[in-house]
Amino acid sequence: MSVPSSRVLRALLKSRSGFAGSVLVGVLVLSALVSLVWTPYDPTLARPQDSWLLPLSGGHVLGTDRLGRDELSQLLTGARSTLRTALLAAAIAAVVGLALALAAVLVPRWIGAAVVQFTDVLIAFPVLLIAMILTAVYGGSTWTAVTAIGVGAGVNVARVARAEAGRVLGTDYVLAAHAAGSGTWRTVRRHVLPNIAPTLIVQLSLVLSVAVLAEAALSYLGFGTPPPAVSWGRMLHEQQSYITARPLLVIWPGLAVVCSVLGFNLLGDGLREAADARLRVRELQEVPGA
Repeated sequence: MSVPSSRVLRALLKSRSGFAGSVLVGVLVLSALVSLVWTPYDPTLARPQDSWLLPLSGGHVLGTDRLGRDELSQLLTGARSTLRTALLAAAIAAVVGLALALAAVLVPRWIGAAVVQFTDVLIAFPVLLIAMILTAVYGGSTWTAVTAIGVGAGVNVARVARAEAGRVLGTDYVLAAHAAGSGTWRTVRRHVLPNIAPTLIVQLSLVLSVAVLAEAALSYLGFGTPPPAVSWGRMLHEQQSYITARPLLVIWPGLAVVCSVLGFNLLGDGLREAADARLRVRELQEVPGA
């Protein structure tokens, strides 16, 4: 059953988790867009004369690091890197997950069993471990990290999508569509994908949050975004030696990572509640007099 986008948006804004997630993700997106056209200072330019400035001093809202680089400028630029990584990883995970899920339920049974076994083996490897292995082999880069995170998360999406697709394919209306002459791909497009969309939305929101954490962790360990590019994980890595003397330099990127992960999770929950027509019908039935 399809859900009009306007009703989904209204239901999303009425949900506490959806509204809070929309605000947090909106701040991330706005920061990334602003960084495309403006930052207070060049985030990579060192100014030794401005090193270790406290917030609201010397024209620096959040202060500067030991090289005199503006913290706010680095946070804005890091938001762009984080959002790009998260969106690309989620896109790769969606393609990989749907391809594996549909292959498992639509192909002959013995091929589907092989796909399931292959997926189960890959699930045993954590996303971060896969990313570290690939970046160690092919070198640390944003594209290597994005691909590793997307493929690693895609197998988890595939397991959930396969279960949901199998459930939908066994329903009476899908069997009736087959009996009426509906082709396989027409059935998938008109019945399977719309019905598994709410579940996929939740899974992809988790992929976005995992991608933010994984990118920050890889950059912190030196496997992610290479210098001189700015990322929140690299900011944490560069300031860890000075955490006692200048704790704010670690708090700012740490808060950015936490708020982004929380925002994607809350937004995913809100979208699931808003898009799943079955949940809304159940809520209406529980209201007295409805």
